[in-house]
Amino acid sequence: MKPRVTRQRAELSPARDKGGASASGEGVWERVFERNNLFLALRRVEGNGGAPGIDGMTVGEMRPWLREHWLEVRAALDDGSYRPSPVRRFEIAKADGGVRQLGIPTVIDRLIQQAVAQVLTPLFEPRFSEHSYGFRPGRSAHDAVRVAQGYIEAGYEWVVDIDLERFFDRVNHDKLMARVARVVRDRRVLKLIRQYLESGVMVSGVVMETEEGTPQGGPLSPLLANIMLDDLDKELEGRGLRFVRYADDCNIYVASERAGERVMASMKRFLAEKLSLKVNEGKSAVDRPWKRKLLGFSFYKRKGIRVRVANKALGRFRARVRRLTRRTRQGKLGQVIQEVNQYTMGWIGYFWLSDAGSVFEEMDEWLRRRLRQLVWKRWKRGRTRWRELVKLGVPAWQAAGGAGQRGPWRMAASPVINMALSNAYWREQGLVSITARYLQLRSA
Repeated sequence: MKPRVTRQRAELSPARDKGGASASGEGVWERVFERNNLFLALRRVEGNGGAPGIDGMTVGEMRPWLREHWLEVRAALDDGSYRPSPVRRFEIAKADGGVRQLGIPTVIDRLIQQAVAQVLTPLFEPRFSEHSYGFRPGRSAHDAVRVAQGYIEAGYEWVVDIDLERFFDRVNHDKLMARVARVVRDRRVLKLIRQYLESGVMVSGVVMETEEGTPQGGPLSPLLANIMLDDLDKELEGRGLRFVRYADDCNIYVASERAGERVMASMKRFLAEKLSLKVNEGKSAVDRPWKRKLLGFSFYKRKGIRVRVANKALGRFRARVRRLTRRTRQGKLGQVIQEVNQYTMGWIGYFWLSDAGSVFEEMDEWLRRRLRQLVWKRWKRGRTRWRELVKLGVPAWQAAGGAGQRGPWRMAASPVINMALSNAYWREQGLVSITARYLQLRSA
């Protein structure tokens, strides 16, 4: 299925658009579809990969298709007849047991959205708050955590933890477009953005209209989220409050519980009245920072305020490793270790910010026990176990006593199995130590 390019009377003339100047004095439309900007967008979409949209076109098929059809697409964009395709609904499980709904645009729509985002980002960036960290160039979740740590160290030991209920699904289109139009005056660009907001969602082969929300999954969504929530940032700044915001998660740090309750009540009113957004009561609270989590981290007191991995993040880590090392899984041990390494190195690449290094030593020990259990289970019979233990250097008399029929998890902690499947053994198999990688990243 090709992107929906329908010929009809142009609603806006590409040559004459009275509102066609950007805040910088140049036409935004022309900059979006300038050759270099499009090629940069193309490379980024290809680099990001991702699943096909409703038309089934893959990222790898995009360039050949564009060589044949781009002039037709561009003409439809210019005369106003281009219609974005509905996004494909995709659901992923959330850590709290819920479901996050993603919208996967077609690769052509991802290209166009990326080109728009590249031009609009420099226009909005100087206007955004210094307290906003999500999806912004040169800013990260780690920056937000470090700033929050500084607030707590300064004595603001109560946090107003605000989570917006289904934010990406409930953004009011009119309010969002009004905020985009404060900076972008090119009506063609505004019309195209609204078309993406209203392009619909395909669920089980049926296209459903979208009257509100900006589906997560498209290149424009993060920028639109920051544009919508910039009013919240400005409101908090105007009140002189100390806060960090990352997408729809906002933590405000105050000196007392009473002050926190006042801030929470006033923010609920502001969000509802000004932005038509609702606070998630189940996930929001006024509490001590070490009882809450921020972007997977939390805090604790020990010679100051320190950062640690939040308990829920540790729970997710264990759940994923359990799936990767389940006793009944198929595949060679080398493949299992490769998959484990890929996950754990990505995990520690984010959580190395934690000051609690002992946690990673515990994770290493637990992971090796999970793998010893897997190997022990695969050996199955007593004679096989005895033979493999002897092969790995265990004296025969000890191997005979250690090849019993106790459960795999108990056996994985026994001295004889630890002797055979030692830390050195796992290094030889290619298992990368989480602790070693943590220390390496901390010293970099």
